[in-house]
Amino acid sequence: MANPYLEQLFSLSGQIGVVIGGTGVLGGAMCEGLARAGAHVVVAGRSRERGEQRVASITAQGGSAEYQEVDVTERASIEALRDRVVAAHGKVDILVNCAGVNSATPYEEIRDEDWDRVFVTNLKATHWGCQLFAPLMASQPDGGSIVNIGSVTAHLPLSRVFAYSASKAAVVNLSKNVAREYAQRKVRVNTLCPGFFPAEQNRKILDPTRVANILSQTPMGRFGEPQELVGALLLLCSRVAGSFMTGAEIYVDGGFTANRF
Repeated sequence: MANPYLEQLFSLSGQIGVVIGGTGVLGGAMCEGLARAGAHVVVAGRSRERGEQRVASITAQGGSAEYQEVDVTERASIEALRDRVVAAHGKVDILVNCAGVNSATPYEEIRDEDWDRVFVTNLKATHWGCQLFAPLMASQPDGGSIVNIGSVTAHLPLSRVFAYSASKAAVVNLSKNVAREYAQRKVRVNTLCPGFFPAEQNRKILDPTRVANILSQTPMGRFGEPQELVGALLLLCSRVAGSFMTGAEIYVDGGFTANRF
């Protein structure tokens, strides 16, 4: 049965959402969540095949979506994505910076090229997304919401994810700074920090011993499912429910940080 109050709080009807990294596992779940809340979703990534599969899944559920190619390692590619979306739809209400990679290497074996690849994808691309989309949102009557993807490892040491953890710590810091910069310009910037959600970038480090160690420190005793990020995402994106939220970090981690902070 329809609930007008919940509709008022969380509906994204008429909004345009861009998910950079929407072709991944977690990004794809976020795309579907935004679409089910009423947004038209731009699934942005390098894999056309996976992007079009996600679009097909969204439209099969009655949602609205399109695929757009983007290479997050190139500022010009993100700028071109923004320009195409604006040309087609006239605005961008929501940006989710979700592209991410990892380098599962012992500290003494990290190569410069691996470190740089992680930082370009996880941090520099997030910076470019904010820098290119925030002024656009600030020029719009209703402003906009930017959600950057952090990690529980942004504040907690975890072996074999040195570059990843450092890049995510920087994402959290960047988000707070951009949030302060745009707080009075109708653009909210927040960080969604997942706990352990098996996806492409972390499967290589999830050997049985590591899995047992992670789960022993997660009070809920399990990994997260991608769709379990959607509720927090909708809160951050909502103009009503999240209207006074900016510069915040939300952890969706099964209690992992409750054991460590």
